[in-house]
Amino acid sequence: MSNSAKQSKEIGAAQVAPRRLALCVEYAGEKYKGWQKQKYDSLPTVQEHVEKALSTVANHPVTVICAGRTDTGVNGTYQIIHFDSHASRDERAWVLGTNSQLPQDIAIQWAVTVDDSFHARFSAQSRRYRYIIYSNPVMPAVLAKGVTWTHKSLNVELMQRAAQYLLGEHDFTSYRAVACQAKTATRTISAIRVFKHGELIVLDVQANAFLHHMIRNIAGVLMTIGAKEAAPEWALEVLEAKDRRKGGVTAPPHGLYFVDVKYPMQYALPASKLGPFFIGA
Repeated sequence: MSNSAKQSKEIGAAQVAPRRLALCVEYAGEKYKGWQKQKYDSLPTVQEHVEKALSTVANHPVTVICAGRTDTGVNGTYQIIHFDSHASRDERAWVLGTNSQLPQDIAIQWAVTVDDSFHARFSAQSRRYRYIIYSNPVMPAVLAKGVTWTHKSLNVELMQRAAQYLLGEHDFTSYRAVACQAKTATRTISAIRVFKHGELIVLDVQANAFLHHMIRNIAGVLMTIGAKEAAPEWALEVLEAKDRRKGGVTAPPHGLYFVDVKYPMQYALPASKLGPFFIGA
């Protein structure tokens, strides 16, 4: 290609107006130090893999914004991201091309073109997590890092009764990590349910937003109550104490899944299948 032809191609590419894309990312968190790219840490993150893969497909550097950052070991089935690109690719090409560049434990589920008002984080109206517990005397070999195992027998009815104390708007200081950097501990839980799915126990929580370790600390309290080591009212006592030291043990990250984000209907994003796939909707 001559220099003039090359320059014309570059000018033409520069004149293409960037468009905004929303993508759904699914990932197993076991091997990653959470979602967010770390500036001074060599450990891998989901974000850096996704950005590297998208940059290869776009043929220019891509930086993504996510709906909610997840911690080390936490999984995602409906992590929503957005980015802007002037690359001429159809939505199917973004999915297939990016997946060809990703490790097997990270996958793009779909891509949708959205208008510039869409923001993966700030447009979100609510977020939803599921915490999966395997209560059995013997630990599992299959999905050992996909569920949280306890040898204790858990009473689901007691856990569900306790969970109802957390519904609504509260100061969740007792249920957040000491190192949590959120300016306020006030959050609104709009739905919370504990139910059985075969041999598994599922804690399903939807809120406007979550604090650092909030779900894992809730799970730790509810598991203690389910094991009959505390009464259901203890969940309320912990909440009202506004003191993390009253909240007991933080449950492991393996069983935690980021499963849904709600956005205004105008963006017409594909609905979450909730999951994870072995739980279903």
